[in-house]
This record gives sequence, structure tokens and C-alpha cells, in this order.
Amino acid sequence: MSSPIAEVAVIGGTGFYSFLQGSDVTEHAVTTPYGDPSGPIAVGEVAGRRVAFLPRHGQDHRHPPHGIPYRANAWALRSLGVRQVLAPCAVGGLVDVAPGDVVVPDQLVDRTFRRVGSFVETGACHLPFADPYCPQVSAAAVAAAPDVRAGGTMVVIEGPRFSTRAESRSYAEAGWNLVNMTGAPEAALAREMRQCYAAIALVTDMDAGAETGQGVGQEEVFALFRANLERLTALLTRAIETLPDPDGCSCSTWADEVEPTYDIPG
Repeated sequence: MSSPIAEVAVIGGTGFYSFLQGSDVTEHAVTTPYGDPSGPIAVGEVAGRRVAFLPRHGQDHRHPPHGIPYRANAWALRSLGVRQVLAPCAVGGLVDVAPGDVVVPDQLVDRTFRRVGSFVETGACHLPFADPYCPQVSAAAVAAAPDVRAGGTMVVIEGPRFSTRAESRSYAEAGWNLVNMTGAPEAALAREMRQCYAAIALVTDMDAGAETGQGVGQEEVFALFRANLERLTALLTRAIETLPDPDGCSCSTWADEVEPTYDIPG
């Protein structure tokens, strides 16, 4: 394998369209078998590591949640050598959280239905996914700031609409903590690419069924995320600095005993 262009990636969420600074930042336009990724991938140095940054919605937020090229994004990052992924995202709160909380979830419920959720198109290749997030990368994210909360379940809905009150209440009654529109199939595709992946969820609002009133709106989500960009940037920088060596992590070794029926670049 050739030397990686980047070893770590940050996938920016709603309102998070830039991360890297400095004269050494380069842009890479990557072509994939699954179409173009959300945009050119910026690569620069953070805490002594080569880091790739990709805004999942595109620089101009052109891709709605159900239209994000998830497979192209995951394949493109892996083709640059990326093995560890930090994925900040905006979420609604359901249970035991409040606006402004930063949570690193340890479980995921997929309620999407229009997205291609796998690279597998033929043959037998079944992904173990009982624990959808990398424990090592998650631990680094949790340790990056004293107010980061560890653990929780994030339910991913199709979007682009927000939940009805009945839907939101049903998620809360199930004991799920967070609701989001982009966490699936992103996490599973990263695992299929043998990458260590962790979500970093910023609670921007309490979802429709969690409180009375008009329900959640787009502007309040965007505004709270913008207000926390500096905080998230500092958290990500500290997490990148302390990421462990990914060699031997089960996020990659699961494929040692399985013959993937799709291409893993690099």
C-alpha cells in the first residue's frame, strides 16, 4: 500500500463546512465507482497528523440528508488512506439530554428507507454491526473535553422533514436519546471500508415530542450549531491528537475472516 495522503478524516455536518487552516492545505477531487463525493476533500495537518475534511452536505449544503452520496464519500476517504473517522453532526434531543450537550453515542437505530446502505451488491458478505461505533475513536472524543457525554442511542430518520410529535414520542418511549438524519448509512459504510468511525452529536434542540410548542425548525438548528463551531473545532483537534493506533481494531479485522465482495481501495 502506498503512503496515505491522510490517515484521519473529519466529516463535517450541518453548518460545519470548513475545518483545516494553513498554507499546507490541499484539495483533492476524487472520482469513485459510486459517483462524486459531496465535494473536493481538503487535506492538511492537525496535531501532527494528516487529516482529511469533507463537508457531508457539500460546501453550499447542496445535498439534503437523503441525497448525500454516502458510498462515494466513504470510498473516497478510504482511497486517500483514511482509517479513522470523526463525524460531528447536529441532532435533536429525546431523553436525558438538553440543547448544547455534546454526546458520543454508542448505539444506532436506522429508520431510513431510501438510501443504499452497503457496498455489497453480490455474494455473501455480512457486516457485524452490533456495536456500530469504534470504541477507541469514541473514547478519544469523550476524553477531548470534560463536558462530552459518553454513550446513548441515536435514531436516524429519513428526512428531510422533521419528526411528527407521535414519531418523536415513540422514539423517546423506546429509550432512545438522540434523533438525526445523516448517521445512517454513514457508520455502516465506514465499517465496510474497514474504518474506525465515531459520531460526535451536538444537541441543537429538543425534538417535537419532547416538549410543547411549535416543534423544531431549521433556523434554530443551524443557529445553535454555528454558535458551537469553535467548541467543536477545539474538541476535534484534541481528539485527533490522542487517537490511538488503529492497527488490530475490530473495525478493520472483522474482514480478515470474510472475503469482501466489493473493492476496498488502498
